[in-house]
Amino acid sequence: MLEYSGIGGLIILALDIWAIVSIIGSRASTGAKVGWTLLVLLLPIVGFVIWFFAGPRSSTSTV
Repeated sequence: MLEYSGIGGLIILALDIWAIVSIIGSRASTGAKVGWTLLVLLLPIVGFVIWFFAGPRSSTSTV
């Protein structure tokens, strides 16, 4: 089993929290939000990468 410790673990934790906050703030359905959140929680690195390229984004706009 992989162990995340030190600064690398903190970076992964921060990125996963950012992803989860963005998922929750998105316009995706509740089921999609739960699925994406579980993916990020169960597979911290791979889940984050998949979410980054294919997941829902938060609904806030910068216009």
